[in-house]
Amino acid sequence: MPQPPQFSRIGLIGFGAFGRLIARHLSPLLPICVYDPVQTDERPRHPSLRFGSLAETAACPLVILAVPVGAMEPLCHTLAPLVRPGTWVLDVGSVKMAPADVMQRVLPPEVNLLGTHPLFGPESTRQGLAGQKIALCPLRGGRPLRLAAVLRHIFRLEVIWTTPEAHDRELATVQGLTHLIAQALNQVAPETLRMTTASFELMQQASRMVTGDAPGVLEAILRDNPFAADIRDSFLERAADLGRHPVTPRTQQSPPNAAGF
Repeated sequence: MPQPPQFSRIGLIGFGAFGRLIARHLSPLLPICVYDPVQTDERPRHPSLRFGSLAETAACPLVILAVPVGAMEPLCHTLAPLVRPGTWVLDVGSVKMAPADVMQRVLPPEVNLLGTHPLFGPESTRQGLAGQKIALCPLRGGRPLRLAAVLRHIFRLEVIWTTPEAHDRELATVQGLTHLIAQALNQVAPETLRMTTASFELMQQASRMVTGDAPGVLEAILRDNPFAADIRDSFLERAADLGRHPVTPRTQQSPPNAAGF
């Protein structure tokens, strides 16, 4: 079996849907201490997974912040006096510029920082993590190459190194439009349609994958990404233009001597 990462234990702050996903995949490798200020009925089901205080969780050598973007700043202020020098702190939010700014401003300079965005969720990983992607944004302390190797070789993830700005620019299109189209499709197309095409069913499948996301995820994608509004406005403008002036596809010429229809 591959060796676990160099961290002796992991602190996980936040035990919502994504926090539970993290715990399910990491707990077979390492002990995890979970802190969530909101009481939850979802109790740890693995012997290496337990709930602890914020101070206990912050004392771990790797601390994962699985909280909404809006909760990052107050959490980091509370966390700052608790984390130890050399600790790695990483977030898993859907936007990167705002959390990166908060962590760099608020957390002590002797703490290593990494922005991450797992480009998947509970719905898209029902068949496992292999082949999914994760974006890593080194903020302080360099590139954690051993952690990246664990993500690649143990979890079979595709690791993408990037910056917070480059991430948010690209994800404004990738996630912003996906959620926008999913919401619109859910409002205009009932699930009971019988005469569907393969392409339409793929659209419905994509819509179902994101409509189950927590409200905080949608808020981060559409409100906290600084580039989302421009992408959304551009898309809606072009959709309105198409509504007024539908595009006629170019007709292809039939091959010589081919029968027409």
